[in-house]
Order: sequence, then structure tokens, then C-alpha cells
Amino acid sequence: MPLPKNLQDLFEDPPPQYAFEISESGIACARTGTRSAEDAQIKFEPIPEGVLSISPVHDNVQQPDLFAGHVQNLAANGAGRKRRAALILPDYCVRIAVLDFDTLPSSAQEQNALIRFRFKKTVPFDIDSAVASYFVQPRKSADTKIEVVAALAPLEIVARYEAPFRAAGFQPGWVTTSLLAALQLVQPEKVTVLAKLSGRALGVVVLDESAVKLVRCVPLDSVDEESVTAILHPTMAYIEDELETQASRLLLCGFGAMGEQFAPAWAAEWNVTVEPLRSRFGTPGMADAGLLGYLESIAA
Repeated sequence: MPLPKNLQDLFEDPPPQYAFEISESGIACARTGTRSAEDAQIKFEPIPEGVLSISPVHDNVQQPDLFAGHVQNLAANGAGRKRRAALILPDYCVRIAVLDFDTLPSSAQEQNALIRFRFKKTVPFDIDSAVASYFVQPRKSADTKIEVVAALAPLEIVARYEAPFRAAGFQPGWVTTSLLAALQLVQPEKVTVLAKLSGRALGVVVLDESAVKLVRCVPLDSVDEESVTAILHPTMAYIEDELETQASRLLLCGFGAMGEQFAPAWAAEWNVTVEPLRSRFGTPGMADAGLLGYLESIAA
């Protein structure tokens, strides 16, 4: 499950022909290697409520036959052909964290073991049966710590998402999460907070220029200004305490009209510029922000 930093460096071969983003509301799909929404032929296949239930602790695919049927609907035009695909999973089924180390072993195997050890007491699933990926961030000259962005997900959950795509003739060789892929839409600028809403899961990322400093993804009891503010407020406090500065921007994704409603209060409270996340491929929303970020990364 490679992380989406410097994606162009990951592809010695051409990128997958298709990319899919999965959410509880449906599957967004696009052709890759294009520079416009029209060329990407972006589609959305709605999924009825209850087919998927996003969680890191139980099977997400509640109705496998229905889910497979919707995947087949997207695959109908290319039936019988094997096609490489990128698969973008819902944020809340994966645990992501920024870990810091004084030193890292040179061996990839030892690095993996150390990262799993750091996650062991904080994830609600069996660490030994999880798929893991990580990215060592470049260090500035003043940095004393090595910072690693790491993602873990239960192997069973990932496999269940992949299975209907494989059955439909796709080969999902590259897998990530919506929140990580959406970071490709953020232009580096001082300290930025990205707040991304997908269903009732709120993902929050703090970026110092292009370095990821904090990642959170939490379920909300209700999607309203009070609930979102309760997550953003300690995030802003973290920036002041740990980074010894203030956020300059708050980027909103998936909020729709609510974002315009909430923005004035947040701008005044934290003295930040509040604006929507943008993409050349369209307005990123709850169900396709990761897809648009992925398209951006390989179109650059």
C-alpha cells in the first residue's frame, strides 16, 4: 500500500490504466494518464446504503454479491481483458500515523518490524495480520528526528476490497487511502490543515510545507459545526504547541455548502484562510477526492 508522495518515482512502468475510489456511497472510477476531467472519463457508480460499512475492526463488505455487481457494472466495457488498476480505499478502514525515530535501521525488514512495534498498542486489530507501508520523509537540516508516515490495515479488509476487482478483470497492484492520495492536491505553503469529510469520518492532516506532521481520522456522531470544531480545535493547539507557529490555511474537502457556512467562524477563531480543496479534474468531494488527487499526481 504505497504512500502517495513522489508518486511519479514509483512508476518505472506506465501507471495503471484505471483508478477506483471506494466509499460507502459508491465507487468513483477514471482512466489515468490524462490532463482533463473529460479525458479521464470520470464515472460514479452509486452503492445502496448498507452494502459497505467502513471500519478498521470488522469486515467492510457487508453484502459481497451486491458490491461485486457494482464493480462489474464499471468493468462491463472491457470485459475479458486484464487491466491494471489503482485502488483507493476509504480513510477509516486504515490507521495512519506520523512516527518519529532517533535512528532507523538500514534494513527494510528491520524498519518494517520497528514500525509495527510502534503501532502495536495503538491499533484495534492484529498487527501481525496487517499490511503495512511507510514513507521516510526528507529531513530539514535542523531536524533531529527521522519522521515516518506509516499506514496499516488488516489484510483481510484489503483483500475483501480487492477481490471483486480481480474477479472483474482488474489487477489492483497499487493501493492507498483517499486521504493520502488527496494530499497531491495540496500545494505546499507554510503550515496547512486539510480537513476531509467522507460520510461520518473526518480525516485531518497537518502539513508543514510538504512534510506531513499529523494525521487523524475519526468517526463523528453527527456532522455539524460543533462536532468538527471539537476535532479541529486540538489540531490547532498541536500546531501552536509542537510546531510553535500557527496554521496559515485550512483546506476543506467534502463539506459542500456546510463548508461555506462554517468557514467564517473558523477563520475568525484561528486566524486562518479557509478555502476549498481544488483540482483541475473537478471539485473534490466525499467520494472522489483521493481519485482526483491520484490523477493529479500522475498528470503532473
